[in-house]
Amino acid sequence: MPPRSPRISVIMGIYNCAPTLVEALDSLMAQTYQGFKVILCDDGSTDNTYQVAESYIQHNPGRFVLIRNEQNMGLNYTLNHCLEYADTEFVARMDGDDISLPERFEKEINFLDEHPEYAIVSCPMIYFDENGEFGRGRGGYEPSKQSFLYGTPFCHAPCMVRREAYSDVKGYSTDKRLLRHEDYNLWMKMMSRGHRGYMLEEKLYKMRDNRNASHRRTLNGRVNGIYAHYLAHRTLHLPWSKFILFVVMNLTKGIMPRKMYDYFHHLRFKGNQS
Repeated sequence: MPPRSPRISVIMGIYNCAPTLVEALDSLMAQTYQGFKVILCDDGSTDNTYQVAESYIQHNPGRFVLIRNEQNMGLNYTLNHCLEYADTEFVARMDGDDISLPERFEKEINFLDEHPEYAIVSCPMIYFDENGEFGRGRGGYEPSKQSFLYGTPFCHAPCMVRREAYSDVKGYSTDKRLLRHEDYNLWMKMMSRGHRGYMLEEKLYKMRDNRNASHRRTLNGRVNGIYAHYLAHRTLHLPWSKFILFVVMNLTKGIMPRKMYDYFHHLRFKGNQS
């Protein structure tokens, strides 16, 4: 059973992740820090994701809240739905096909307790698929506004954030033009309001990632990425020359042969396998 007054609300948008959901939830139950509750929102799954979540909760009562959208609405809307039930000091993220390593919550909440000047903490991720681990991210730094020139400054899925920071920016933007880039926009809004964050050096989260990354790229996703970067450049007063360069590179990736794109996607992980 969780403590009577948990300090962390874990928000999870779940969608067609029935085969992996139990493993993801088991990784939460195995945390060394247990002062949390879990808010799951099914986003109109077409498989039995909701039933898997419901069954899991029945065997682990008292810790979970299960809600659902009437239809598929996207991750930004879904996470805002979860936030309506988050009444704790901290809000953590988790995805239904990933794994949180056992000390994740303990180390993240300790960092925020020891560093009240920060509102956001996250960590680099270990990337894996059915064939095992194939990549690791980097951490150990405080992102700045300039970090937005190169992509999202914080890993979204393993983050922990003070709830007051979410409230200050009114949660995730639900504009459909920001789908798949809702986290980039969230961090932009928070940092524009003066909320600082830190990327821990230790890798405390495993992300299930298809090696064939090109399968996930779509025209709408690339257009949304351009729009998200446009908002960041306008709001944070970043150099417009860098925005033009981003647009050119993004469109180039869109027409790049699949095998070439996959090669460059995985090349960035090489040399960082420690």
